[in-house]
Amino acid sequence: MANVTDVASYILAHRGPMTAMKLQKLVYYSQAWSLVWDDKPLFPERIEAWAMGPVVPLLYAYHRGQYQVNEINGGNPGALDREERKTVDAVLEFYGDKSSQWLSDLTHQEKPWQDARKGCDPGEFCENEITQASMAEYYSTLNAQK
Repeated sequence: MANVTDVASYILAHRGPMTAMKLQKLVYYSQAWSLVWDDKPLFPERIEAWAMGPVVPLLYAYHRGQYQVNEINGGNPGALDREERKTVDAVLEFYGDKSSQWLSDLTHQEKPWQDARKGCDPGEFCENEITQASMAEYYSTLNAQK
């Protein structure tokens, strides 16, 4: 299994530099759709429901203080297998041209982030986990509607 830095490096290798917020959201959607389409997580790292949307804290530690991310040191895009690349490519095809704000707004409308934020005020720092189970359940219903 790849790790989150491998996935982020793959995304940057295929889409080029982008804002940290956009990278976090593309990693999140890659995880979500891997859970649905491949029946397995793309990476093992925890995702939390931060004020601006889903964030992988480990990935955040790599780009902290950067508005635009050019690369993730130590990430290996070649670590993704064929199935994982296919999933991330499909996510990039659909979400890749969207702005970071659009992606953040979308996550705020979706149940996994909303449920994980319960008990947290808007704008408040929150470390509540967005579970893989909540992601798989919610995005499976979207997949079934297509």
